[in-house]
Amino acid sequence: MSQPTKLFEPYKLGPLTLPNRFVMAPLTRNRAVPPGMVPSPLAVEYYAQRASAGLLITEASQVSPQGQGYQDTPGIYSKEQVAGWRKVTDRVHERGGRIFIQLWHVGRVSHNSLQPNGGAPVAPSAIRAKGKTFVNNFFTDISEPRALELSEIPGIIEDFKRGTANALAAGFDGVEIHGANGYLLDQFAKDGTNKRTDAYGGSIENRAKLMLEISKAVAAEAGAERTGIRISPVTPANDVSDSNPQPLFDYIVDHLNALKLTYIHVIEGATGGPRDVAPFDYASLRKRFKQAYVANNGYDFELATKVLAANEADLIAFGKPFISNPDLVERLQKGAPLNAFDKATFYGGGAKGYTDYPTLEAAEAAQ
Repeated sequence: MSQPTKLFEPYKLGPLTLPNRFVMAPLTRNRAVPPGMVPSPLAVEYYAQRASAGLLITEASQVSPQGQGYQDTPGIYSKEQVAGWRKVTDRVHERGGRIFIQLWHVGRVSHNSLQPNGGAPVAPSAIRAKGKTFVNNFFTDISEPRALELSEIPGIIEDFKRGTANALAAGFDGVEIHGANGYLLDQFAKDGTNKRTDAYGGSIENRAKLMLEISKAVAAEAGAERTGIRISPVTPANDVSDSNPQPLFDYIVDHLNALKLTYIHVIEGATGGPRDVAPFDYASLRKRFKQAYVANNGYDFELATKVLAANEADLIAFGKPFISNPDLVERLQKGAPLNAFDKATFYGGGAKGYTDYPTLEAAEAAQ
């Protein structure tokens, strides 16, 4: 590209040296193999195709059967899943890539049919989310949740800890905790979804407690230098809201910084939507967190270049462009056109819209 940019410069992320500043954002694709929710052979190829990104973050992967909210999403709680993911990490590493897994518990954003014994999804409080989940190849209403008992919370923390150990056994370079987009940790943090009156509800300190306890447990298992977390201060995704998100996330990020996690991955604005959905000072988070800041949401080459030049972020996460452009790094470096994505193939299916998008080299050879 004629325009100078830091996008193609290396970056030291903990023990890893990334060859560029591109992060492939986690992207739910609903192609795990039931009944064991194991990554498929197609997933091996899908991630390997995109190994030129500085860092790959996998699709969100549930840390327990209870943590599943959509059909055919992979897990990281069984031996079979560990073995399936090991094939992915081995192939990515063979291609010279680096890969983290995203650890997930959806909380209330689920359906009875996906829950163990057909039970109710769990949440900080028994407030049903307005929204849909993906079950039996259809989008359907989210089920009525139940509030977690105080006695159940240590088990949730243990699930994340075990998921981390399994991720390391599967050969991942690190883990990203999913604390964003209206899933369980975000539900606890925000006062629109957390009406608890115990040690995990009420004050900012109490609502942030589960996210921080899980971050501490995961970092103790993987090493802080191999642990990141994703947050979304103002997204309305999955019907979450907070009456005053700035002090909440200033507090959370101060404590994440104290844990010395290797990065925070921040969704700026509405997930997949407007960046200016609500007022929020992301520079405050950047200032408070001394390790890497990964910026996410609506980034293209121009915005990424501008933000990196202004030192407002260290790494840039791209989502949908990586779906249809396995060689996104090369295409942007050469100023080449991008493949358009096929939204109809985002969720579920086979190779179509998953592993069949052509690279620039293949497209040119076909001309």
